[in-house]
Amino acid sequence: MSTAHADPTTASTGLSDKQTRILVYLHEHADSRTYFKSRLIADDLDLSAKEVGANMAAVADAATDIDVEKWGYSSGTTWMVTT
Repeated sequence: MSTAHADPTTASTGLSDKQTRILVYLHEHADSRTYFKSRLIADDLDLSAKEVGANMAAVADAATDIDVEKWGYSSGTTWMVTT
């Protein structure tokens, strides 16, 4: 994982390593309004979809410049991310 694109504020948010990785991933891949499936984020970050879902609430609470909303459950959880 490259931290070169990480938001410098992630270090002060109290997020775990997994949560920080998810937040950085969302920052790097979101474009105004983007929909992400937990399993696809998990595949890219070498996590399980369950780990992504379990950590997304903390990520959403810590994110100040993106909005993360649980969007759907069809074929796994989908998240709408708005920058």
